[in-house]
Amino acid sequence: MQLMLPVSFNESTMPESTIGQLPLKMRLQVGMARGDVVEQNGDCYGDAVNLASRLSDLSGSEQILASETVMQQLPDDFMVRARSMGAMVIRGRTESCVVYRIEWQDEVLSELFTMPASLMFMPVARKNMKPACIELSWLDISARFTSAEFPVFLGRDADAQFVVQDPRVSRKHALIEWRAGKLYLEDISSYGTWVRFADSKAVIALRRQDCALLPDGEMALGASFDDFTVPTVTFRVYEEVAG
Repeated sequence: MQLMLPVSFNESTMPESTIGQLPLKMRLQVGMARGDVVEQNGDCYGDAVNLASRLSDLSGSEQILASETVMQQLPDDFMVRARSMGAMVIRGRTESCVVYRIEWQDEVLSELFTMPASLMFMPVARKNMKPACIELSWLDISARFTSAEFPVFLGRDADAQFVVQDPRVSRKHALIEWRAGKLYLEDISSYGTWVRFADSKAVIALRRQDCALLPDGEMALGASFDDFTVPTVTFRVYEEVAG
């Protein structure tokens, strides 16, 4: 057994322009995990390898996702900007994994990023954390849901608590639930759900997966944000106030 840092890449080459002789731009999706691996015939196997692969699948174009074990092992003087995405349920794993998004592009820096890495860790859930409520808005439709109403289903079906009438939206497209001290969004659709949070251009693509929700953001149902016609639901998470 050898301790290694598996890194998984998804890549596509896209020309920056079809005119002239400009070089191609590599748009990588990177997943990083740390743990024991076994090397056999030039291939690596192990839980960390599988996790890195899953994180690369979850990452967006030009995005780096890293597990908590990677962040914890960085030297104290290693300057890195990252944002906690909370605990995510990763396909093929029995336990959730705290995931961080590495922010390496200058244009997406914000006050929510911390540096150095040794100062940036946040617990998955705080004890005695109060339940949250969430406000959803789409076009002229707006609704607020409290913890007593979770899970909340979004979809085209009239039985969904938040109805979005669009052919790209599944009858039951996504659900929001309170779990382990956090609100989670889970995609249960045919075509996927895309999420991005306030003050960030990075996008999380969910396909039968879930992610923890930060206080403000928006979700695209059935198509990515690149499609300007996609039904986009904005959300805001509040701490629930006792009556």
